[in-house]
Amino acid sequence: MQLIDLQTQYRRIKSEVDAGIHAVLEHGRYVNGPEIETLEARLAEYAGVSHCVALSSGTDALLVTLMALGIGRGDEVITTPFTFIATGEMIGLLGATPVFVDIDPATYNIDAARIEAAITERTKAIMPVSLFGQMADMPAINAIGEHHGIPVIEDAAQSFGATFAGQRSCGASLLAATSFFPAKPLGCYGDGGAAFTTDGALAERMRQLRNHGQTAPYQHSMLGINGRLDTMQAAVLLAKLDVFDDEVARREQVATRYSSALSEHVTTPALDERATSVYAQYTIQVDNREAVRSALDAAGIPSAVYYPVPLNRQPPLYSDVPIPESEAAAERVLSIPMHPYLDPADQDRVIEALIAAVKK
Repeated sequence: MQLIDLQTQYRRIKSEVDAGIHAVLEHGRYVNGPEIETLEARLAEYAGVSHCVALSSGTDALLVTLMALGIGRGDEVITTPFTFIATGEMIGLLGATPVFVDIDPATYNIDAARIEAAITERTKAIMPVSLFGQMADMPAINAIGEHHGIPVIEDAAQSFGATFAGQRSCGASLLAATSFFPAKPLGCYGDGGAAFTTDGALAERMRQLRNHGQTAPYQHSMLGINGRLDTMQAAVLLAKLDVFDDEVARREQVATRYSSALSEHVTTPALDERATSVYAQYTIQVDNREAVRSALDAAGIPSAVYYPVPLNRQPPLYSDVPIPESEAAAERVLSIPMHPYLDPADQDRVIEALIAAVKK
């Protein structure tokens, strides 16, 4: 059994993926091929925004959104400590300071009620993370940003396809960034990502930034990066987009079945009544996590921990700000197999093994 099954997905869309890759091999435009523009248009339409900029990774997508706002040394960006390192890492690499705000223990997303107290005259952006497939409370966060004149960037690396209050992830703030790492709900066969905005000037700036700051060949108006998505990955994503909505529905069915069977035994994911989730992970909370993991491993059930150490307890980003909810979650969270092709028999194996493990 696998935590995430990409092989079954490939078998379903093999002819479309192979045809897309073959088309790229035939035209030979491996960088900036026509598939890039097609993908950007489809992704922008899906998210409900005017502009999508395809990028080489979700990490580079975060970097480019921050660079587009001119964030740098001396600035502060409010974010969550309960996430992957890339969120705080990109802030720090630009010389800015990540200001960590604790999470809502129910959803694992940044607690919007705590954000305003963290704002200072140096705050230049608010970057919520839509974790485990569920969007943060973007209406509340946007309202705070608008009140203080601070732009909001959604780190949507795990939530493309989710909704909150009728808005899609990547379409609910001035800027957003997502990842197409293979394990994501919409993933390519390597690294990939995209940035989204409704602002044409920011979109143009991000397009220049991803290509060494070029405005024309060998004309550089700013310092940028080599952040282009390669055409082969765009072809793969175009094939996967055709089945994406069906896969999201399947993920929801798997999650519903898990929650029904497990809610009396472990802490199951809490979904805001205004939200839908793409369940990038199905994350529970357990006591004695290592013992439970060992029992699952002995039963042939894979598991993972996202994330065992909050960002502000990592040496490069260290801050002694109190984060009790993040620290409590970091000690108890456990992710179990979740993907659209998890059949009921395998899911029953997971459920039975997990219930047995937590009863020991």
